Amino acid sequence: MKLKSVLMAALISLSFLPTKADEGMWLPLLLGELNEAEMQAMGMRITAQDIYDANNSSIKDAIVHFGGFCTGEMISPEGLLLTNHHCGYGAIQSHSSVENDYLTDGYWAKNKGQELPNEGLYAMFIKYIVDVTDEVLQELPAGVSEEDREKLIQKIGEGFVEQETEGTHYGGYVRSFFNGNQFFMFITETFPDVRLVGAPPSSIGKYGADTDNWMWPRHTGDFSLFRVYMGPDGLPAEYSEDNVPYRPKHHLPISLKGYEPGDFSMVFGFPGRTQEYLPSVAIEQLTAEVNPARIELREEALAIMDKYMRADDEIRIQYASSFASIANYWKKWIGENTGLRESRAIERKRNAEADFRQKVSEMKNFKDEANIFAEYEKLYNKQLPYALARNYYVELGFRMLKTPGYALDWADVVNAKSGEDRDEAIAKLKADLDAHFKNYSELVEHDLWEKLVPFYASQVNDTYLAESLVALKGENMDAKISSMFYDSYITQPQKLKELLEGSPKKVAKKISKDPIYQLSMDMYSAYRSKVYGEYYGIEAELDLLHRRYMKALMAAFPDSTFYPDANSTLRVTYGQVKGFAPKDAVSYQHYTTMDGLVAKYVPGDYEFDLPKRMLELANERNYGQYANENGELPICFIAANHTTGGNSGSPALDADGNLIGLNFDRAWEGTMSDINYDVRRCRNIMVDARYILWTVDVFAGAGYLLDEMTLVRKPVEEPEEAVAE
Repeated sequence: MKLKSVLMAALISLSFLPTKADEGMWLPLLLGELNEAEMQAMGMRITAQDIYDANNSSIKDAIVHFGGFCTGEMISPEGLLLTNHHCGYGAIQSHSSVENDYLTDGYWAKNKGQELPNEGLYAMFIKYIVDVTDEVLQELPAGVSEEDREKLIQKIGEGFVEQETEGTHYGGYVRSFFNGNQFFMFITETFPDVRLVGAPPSSIGKYGADTDNWMWPRHTGDFSLFRVYMGPDGLPAEYSEDNVPYRPKHHLPISLKGYEPGDFSMVFGFPGRTQEYLPSVAIEQLTAEVNPARIELREEALAIMDKYMRADDEIRIQYASSFASIANYWKKWIGENTGLRESRAIERKRNAEADFRQKVSEMKNFKDEANIFAEYEKLYNKQLPYALARNYYVELGFRMLKTPGYALDWADVVNAKSGEDRDEAIAKLKADLDAHFKNYSELVEHDLWEKLVPFYASQVNDTYLAESLVALKGENMDAKISSMFYDSYITQPQKLKELLEGSPKKVAKKISKDPIYQLSMDMYSAYRSKVYGEYYGIEAELDLLHRRYMKALMAAFPDSTFYPDANSTLRVTYGQVKGFAPKDAVSYQHYTTMDGLVAKYVPGDYEFDLPKRMLELANERNYGQYANENGELPICFIAANHTTGGNSGSPALDADGNLIGLNFDRAWEGTMSDINYDVRRCRNIMVDARYILWTVDVFAGAGYLLDEMTLVRKPVEEPEEAVAE
């Protein structure tokens, strides 16, 4: 399997994957066998080898796992990287201040010397992919428990990667597919020097903000530009002034030709997680219990943050990224529940399960699986109270509040067994102090703490709560919780800094008695002892059921085809550009324009304000070469491509492999696509490449960046010959 000699043959059982148009997230190395014919029948003019080739330049060499949470792509031979504005948001925020508010005003480096480094941000490329199913299964002993199985698979995978990459600078990982029935190894090359090049103001990059999030029609210029750097020797290197721009094996040409309804489109990226093969009982619990709980808690937090962000610019900048992150899935879960209900997902699943039972009851080797849904019902019902308690705790402690998680960091100081250990722990926390409090407001955090901790205590059964938290319930709980906040060192940066000037022994003693520390530790201990073990113990039993079900499902329907759930690995999805009609008498066309963007304009509004220059350019209809044939400036468009979280920043490609847009969202009516894809209502949303280029060139005056791009222009129409009279 060594890199220098690998030949990428597809060694997979073809019955494992589907060839169904508009649906599925496909492994790129298998497109030749499974998808190429259908893709070309839909209009694609390139080959599967043009998309994925392990040994020669191909489109996959332009695709980047951006920071491990989004997708990006190479759009120039000089390492220029395009991704979403919301993917680059944290980096843009980190360089912003009230004096230099790049979130509000945007940022454009005038030369490479002005490109801004970002600690911890990386760009990872996939070098090649190998099917290692047989090798992994051969290493697994029979009868191993689910918990031990997962640990063994991880260890086996790490061994394969180490063997494969020995003597190189490459890395990699092995991932499970089809609920542990199949395994692939991904060999990677990671560049840790990624610099911010340009970002539009949030009035463009986040236009519509939370109101338009997950919605169509959309008018958001959700893009930002970075550059990948390498060492002078051409290898990945940490940030250094001596580093030079990365030279990718392939960069994407950018098309100005546009698209029409029915045109082939393809999205290439790293989709995060889907669960297309869940049983009906799981979907029923998700819609009736789990999602409503998460939605309600996030609503409480968002209302508090929004109040302060609208009143104070400093707080707005501090909490911009957190607010966007919390609001994103709050709205998604609302749409998911609506979509699952309106697409009758549970009923469809139950009908499919009845067909499955009938099939396997007639199969000698799978008769026992006819009862698998009764086993599912039993386990999911057993897990439900733990699932609710877990979701509330995780949401509260690691999504909504900065204090509980930070309090746990002090446990190393309190529990240090020697003076040296304590000194080391304190030194580490001191070093992180400014970073922790950079995006922190006592006003906001106090209100979140005072409102959300009692809310958490009221929603979770006392059986799963810390005894100290149960003791606080009742009259004046809010006041008691509020008092804790102001009596704490951990919640107040100046008070904490003064404490840290004392002796390490005194610091440990004071922190051990700190009310926030004590309650946070009690809550964590209760979660670990009363919830965590039970929840994940049942989850391990469910994992085994999922694997059994997947294996039996494919055996029961050998003429049907199946695709693997997303798991943050490189995938291709394809379909066609087209509008949709999600409701009776409601129909949407496939693209939006600058006219629609300006129609939403509300002066001074947090979500729908626009820069004065943009309004002037729109009024003049100064669209240059970026206008379509109707003289409009296209802003966004939609297609039936099966995407999910992680596909943010993925390139939208045309039939020739040219970039026509940048994926950034899904239509709200189809956000249930992670669980139940329905091509009638599921659409991915992309910002048009022409709007991106117009913003860089005409609006921002950064046209010098286009000089390094490859633009595919519209054909020039020949003038008609004069007719002799």
